[in-house]
Amino acid sequence: MTIEPDTSPEFLAGLLDQEKSLAFKQFDNETAIALGLLLVDMARDRALAIVIDITRGAQQLFHVAMPGSSADNDAWIQRKVETVRRFGHSSYYMGRSCAAKGVVFTERYYLDPMRYAPQGGSFPIIIAGTGPVGTLTISGLAQADDHALAVEALSKFLAQQI
Repeated sequence: MTIEPDTSPEFLAGLLDQEKSLAFKQFDNETAIALGLLLVDMARDRALAIVIDITRGAQQLFHVAMPGSSADNDAWIQRKVETVRRFGHSSYYMGRSCAAKGVVFTERYYLDPMRYAPQGGSFPIIIAGTGPVGTLTISGLAQADDHALAVEALSKFLAQQI
């Protein structure tokens, strides 16, 4: 039996709280590289077959395919990133908020499902006082796990910046 991820109002509010609390003071190429390398270390330590992608605006600043990942993960990355760019919220939040309303994401917003994916794993890179400027995206695990790994890495990285 498959257990669907949570769609309760409390869970959705928690996803939005993550976005509010995980904001950068600044974000440049060096920041993207450092964050990406942290995730590479985490993936190696856990033997995760994932793809890690970090963007600022339309520019891809960091992209690594860990052993065992595939080109399918790259396609998922692109679709998740497009979702975050369009809505400014995590791809997981977008999918779970639609599920909570009982609607299909791509139908609700009249979007091409080959271009957008409301599955977990893409998280907005937010600069405090500015808003979303890019994305951190992971593909290769179950959607809740992709999202959780992105949040864990952002939390760890930002805690080191203080």
